[in-house]
Amino acid sequence: MRDDELTAAGLADEGLTRRLKALACTAPLHDLDARKAKLDWADATIYQMAEIALHTIDQVTIAMDFDTGAGHDEVIDRLLPFIALQAPSRMPEEHVRVAKWVLDNMINVGTTDRGFRRVYGSLGPGGYQRRQFDFKLLVELAAPDGEVYLRATDEAINVLVGALDTDVESAQIAAEVKLENLINRGRLADAKLAAEQARYRTVQYGETLRAKLDATRRDVRAVDWEREVPELLDNALSHIESRFRAENAILKNITTARDETEDLDRKRRAAELVDIVSDCIRRHTRLQSRLADAGAVFRAEQDRQQFSGPPQRATLDLFGQLLVPALGLPLADAVTPAESFFHAAAGITAPTVPSLSALVSLLLRPAPEREQLVGEIPEPELMPAEDTDRFGDEIWRRADELLDLPEVPRRLSGLLEEARRIDPALPSLVALRALHAYSPEVGAARRQGERQVLLAVDDGTLLDDPDFGGADLLLSTAQLDRADDEENEEVA
Repeated sequence: MRDDELTAAGLADEGLTRRLKALACTAPLHDLDARKAKLDWADATIYQMAEIALHTIDQVTIAMDFDTGAGHDEVIDRLLPFIALQAPSRMPEEHVRVAKWVLDNMINVGTTDRGFRRVYGSLGPGGYQRRQFDFKLLVELAAPDGEVYLRATDEAINVLVGALDTDVESAQIAAEVKLENLINRGRLADAKLAAEQARYRTVQYGETLRAKLDATRRDVRAVDWEREVPELLDNALSHIESRFRAENAILKNITTARDETEDLDRKRRAAELVDIVSDCIRRHTRLQSRLADAGAVFRAEQDRQQFSGPPQRATLDLFGQLLVPALGLPLADAVTPAESFFHAAAGITAPTVPSLSALVSLLLRPAPEREQLVGEIPEPELMPAEDTDRFGDEIWRRADELLDLPEVPRRLSGLLEEARRIDPALPSLVALRALHAYSPEVGAARRQGERQVLLAVDDGTLLDDPDFGGADLLLSTAQLDRADDEENEEVA
């Protein structure tokens, strides 16, 4: 093959690759129409899902600014009128669900990286080769205040304007020249489409610059600030200066056409063009302010990343800084720092419910043999129990005789004085039993078959005793009535 044929083949292959990538970016939109019949919550065949997806990208792109994007609820609210026109007989709840389904599929919710992948072929030195093209249409980003917003990628904007990997500045100039030509020829319907494409290119141009600045904030070495970015900034400022003049001239012509025409449809189209071009001028103004601050952003990030050094964290002295101060605090105050430390030091909490694969493995595992779990259990050597009873049987017998008071109650003070004359160890047992009799367990006594129980009553008299203090209780023995229990046993 001659050199000119090789060159032609190479150009044809490059053009084919560009068209294949452009076709791949539209595949997720067509996939929505292919899958809508499988939805089990509605008969979605009436909806044109690809059109709704295009409208979704359009609304996100229009709502995008240099630093922010479109909120999920905002996009859904803008989609509802368009969806309702496709199926006016359906319920509003179904329209909302369709909007959310399309938006989730444009974000590609449910995948790991939320991206799309398509395979295409290219001709090279090794012949026909299959390559993978990874792209995203809508991405979710977090604002400094924590809110999540949507932004359209370059691939999504190229889907709107029907091209891929086009030089942004050249496309922007071409779109606005086309717009001016259409306005001069009075073709306002076509001019509106050209104006919308010019606005998309303006958004794409700002997105390119924003990506450079974000990469600079992460690592200044990842962006060529020696040649590439300064050249880009100079070209962007020159471009914006020329676009300001062109757009203001276009805006003047559209305003004149809107005010002078008597045709209501032409006046409406001219008014829509005024809004679109005014939005382009506003976006160029904000873009110019960002370009003016780009150099300052680079210098600030260079200083911060150069002199900040590696992150350093002081070690924690668990004994001196946590344990000793916590032991000196009241319990209520020491709980908070102790809980904070143990929650951070405990690590990741094991899930209470195992995963499906682990659960199946656990259920299919054979039961272990008990003999293999433990060895031979040694026979323990038992020691005789120590005698922990302070009072002997004789002391208990004398206390029972002294506290047998079936007829007349007696004061605790008199019982203690009489107990001292009988045995020096007896007053302590009498005092303990009197204290226990202040709130006796009558139910337990009846279950154990006791015939009587000792009762103590406090009438407000203070105890006058050399060894004990408190109330001078009135003690008496009460007989337990067993008739009710016997009747209950007979019934049972």
